[in-house]
Amino acid sequence: MTALSNGNRLRVTMAGLLCAAMLSACSGGGGAAKPEAQPGKPADNGKPDLKPVELIWYYPMNKMQQDQKTIEEAVNKITKEKLNATIKMGPIDIGSYEQKMNTMVAANEPMDIIWTSHWNFKMDQNVAKGAFLQLDDLIDKNAPKLKKSRPESVWNFSKIDGKTYAVLSYQTVTERSGFLVQKRYADKYGLNPADIKNPFDMESFFAKLKAGEKDVIPYGISRLGATGGMLNPILEGVTSGVSIYRGDKSLKLVPTYETPEYKDLLPKLHDWFKKGYINQDAATSKSITELQMTGKVAAIFHNVLKPGREGEERVTMGGNDVIALYTSGVTLPAINLSSAMGISRNSKNPDRAMMFLELLNSDKELFNLISYGIDGKHYNKVDADHVKSIPNGGYAPNQSWVFGNVFNSYLQEGQPSGTWEETQKLNESANPSVLTGFVFNLDPVKTEIANMKAVEDEYLPSLSTGTVDPAQKYNEFIEKYKKAGQPKVMAEVQKQLDAWKAKQGK
Repeated sequence: MTALSNGNRLRVTMAGLLCAAMLSACSGGGGAAKPEAQPGKPADNGKPDLKPVELIWYYPMNKMQQDQKTIEEAVNKITKEKLNATIKMGPIDIGSYEQKMNTMVAANEPMDIIWTSHWNFKMDQNVAKGAFLQLDDLIDKNAPKLKKSRPESVWNFSKIDGKTYAVLSYQTVTERSGFLVQKRYADKYGLNPADIKNPFDMESFFAKLKAGEKDVIPYGISRLGATGGMLNPILEGVTSGVSIYRGDKSLKLVPTYETPEYKDLLPKLHDWFKKGYINQDAATSKSITELQMTGKVAAIFHNVLKPGREGEERVTMGGNDVIALYTSGVTLPAINLSSAMGISRNSKNPDRAMMFLELLNSDKELFNLISYGIDGKHYNKVDADHVKSIPNGGYAPNQSWVFGNVFNSYLQEGQPSGTWEETQKLNESANPSVLTGFVFNLDPVKTEIANMKAVEDEYLPSLSTGTVDPAQKYNEFIEKYKKAGQPKVMAEVQKQLDAWKAKQGK
């Protein structure tokens, strides 16, 4: 789940077949965790020989769930038996997740497990602040099955300077951009997938839909905006406001928000906004999911159109069939930490937290409970491998990618039986990025990056959703962005990139 305009991909490395990425930052605060007073693993019979503990777990949620407490109680029946631990689940709406977590981490609030990524509550920046523990010793001691469950190339996605700081949600590592559209509207208004080569080929369809469906939003966007996903096939971000053109072997940096491609997007999006194609609360909407689930959003744009995504999105689109319209080919980014779990520096029970992460990524019953809820109450089995959410059942987060190893999850109704096999095939066959192997050390410019982030938060939600006229706000944004330190950051990145290129003999 990537957003170039907000993701600010910062550090990159490679290992093995899958183009592994390392996010790199200063190493302060990332020391080895202290063991619990009574460390150890559950006994072979499943009865834990451990003191009882509570683990606090924070993660983003597209839409708050009515039966969250019921799920927590069911989760704790499993974790009490297997780990002698209770889990206090703390979902936070995804649109305000980063802001709330930054506040809680700064206040040293108690927490054990924290969701992180390269695009929201970024791992490298939080490692630099000392928010996460280094996990290598904890993994070796408490999670041997977890360590063996994925190749080293996948573990490298969550490493900084060769040290592990998070457990990656094992899923697709490829990206492909395009629209997800309700099939009923595509059929009714004659939308031909073959006619859609770039995002703005949707103009005619949106116009017809706006005229014919008064209560339907043609194109739904949250405050995270549209520009990141639309630019993703063209630009590959290196850090805040700095990119290369995808595939450019010269590795010449460009200022992301001053590229012709970015500037060209803004007036087009603003035109769509004025015409009513985009929801009018886009700049302040923390998530579009709740509105989607009413069936009143015809289309969304995404840059991770993975195998089976149409069936997965069916739940979010109010139970209506969905088709995918691709506007790019498959790419393998140099950095892919789209979803991962770290352990807080404030954790009182880091050993047990790691045991829980192993259980979450290996126990199919637990993973599917958190992903889909309770059989017969929140979903029904269609067959041995497929489930169907019960409408208004009270729990349907539709985000197994947040929680852990998706290859342990049920398929949703409409997803082909070979979805996981196709995902693995794409993971192994995609061509790596030209940035693979580059490690950006943000330490010399971390103050400037923080200042730039503040400017992004002020301007990008309104610019990247089309809410404001770029003629009025774009120049003001760029001026403040440069004053915040963008030229210095770009010069530092180019310096490091040139040195790396020379060393590689490229």
